[in-house]
Amino acid sequence: MKTLYLTHPEVMIDPHLDVTKWGLSFTGQTRIKAAIERGIFDHIEKIVSSDEQKAIDAATLIAEYSDISYQTDPRCGENDRRATGFLPKDEFEAVATQFFAHPSQSIRGWERAVDAQKRIVDAVNDHMKLATEQHVLFVGHGAVGTLLKCHLAQRPISSDEDQHHLGAPGGGNMFAFDWTGQRLLSDWVALENWT
Repeated sequence: MKTLYLTHPEVMIDPHLDVTKWGLSFTGQTRIKAAIERGIFDHIEKIVSSDEQKAIDAATLIAEYSDISYQTDPRCGENDRRATGFLPKDEFEAVATQFFAHPSQSIRGWERAVDAQKRIVDAVNDHMKLATEQHVLFVGHGAVGTLLKCHLAQRPISSDEDQHHLGAPGGGNMFAFDWTGQRLLSDWVALENWT
């Protein structure tokens, strides 16, 4: 059974607001709506979302179109970066590179990559035990999505696996996997290019 993982697309960045409260920007919403209109989520029977607003925004749009509900799971949330709070783009990218390069270390107080990977893998495993015959969509984030992808592909944690290298730079990328067989079926693909 093919399962999908989707990262939220572009967000409204507000340095004064907790990053978990950021919602989708107009561009992000437009990209999700265009993907819905293309029918790429028509087969989805179950949606599991991070409990962060940007992921909920994407899940809500897809669920409303599909006439199904979605559930949230905090274990599907992005790597915990509260220790630094908001970082300007260049500084954020530098710390994120270190996060992937040293997965067993906490970089500037961030959650360790190995811990975030275990968390997302455990969450997906728990949900897939209950949905063995359903087409499931997980809606989440770039870093934990990359960590899940590394697990499925049996590749080491690396920033080379991140969506920014293979998909759209603003997020809104997907990959497919077979959870039962523990196999990655596709790499990151931008919503616009998903077939």
